[in-house]
Amino acid sequence: MRREARRVTLTVGILLYDGVELLDFAGPYEVFTVASRVHLRDDPAAEPPFDVFTAAAAADPVRTHAGLRIVPDCTFAYHRRVDLLVVPGGVVDGAVADPRIGDWVARTSAAAQITASVCTGAFLLARAGLLEGRTATTHWEDVDDLQTSYPGLRAVKDRRWVDDGDVVTAAGIAAGIDMALHLVQRLRGRDLAAATARYMQYLWEDDDREVT
Repeated sequence: MRREARRVTLTVGILLYDGVELLDFAGPYEVFTVASRVHLRDDPAAEPPFDVFTAAAAADPVRTHAGLRIVPDCTFAYHRRVDLLVVPGGVVDGAVADPRIGDWVARTSAAAQITASVCTGAFLLARAGLLEGRTATTHWEDVDDLQTSYPGLRAVKDRRWVDDGDVVTAAGIAAGIDMALHLVQRLRGRDLAAATARYMQYLWEDDDREVT
């Protein structure tokens, strides 16, 4: 397992691609940016705990699964370092088949401290070889498919997220918010995670059991 990040500000890179699920990336984006706002509100002279950006294969807008068009902040060719990589899900067939995305995920994960996926983003991690021999989760409708497609991992259905050290996977859509709050707690403490959830007026499930 890699060491936890020691930098004052951790850079969070979030993947975008055509077909991405809106809340899969927007939920974690909101959590990490709100955590920084809450932290700076309490201590204006401090460094922000998180610096968040989005990245895609090209600079053109991507169309989410819901149809909303989003302009990425950066391309794979040029972006800041990534301490925490977030790979959202959605309609991932095209993304799984795109070697640019697979190569970037593998390369960026190798240099990151933590790699996280939301929902079917787990398929992109598995395609990049990052889940071999690990326990992981994804949306409940896709767990069996993940296990069948990648028999070298152990896919579980009853967890909102699975923290396997330097790789963390979340179940479907809104579970990505819970996972992001868990990562805030892990990296910057429970007080900041709880304050972030309260600011968002979000009922945080602060354990990894699935809520049915």
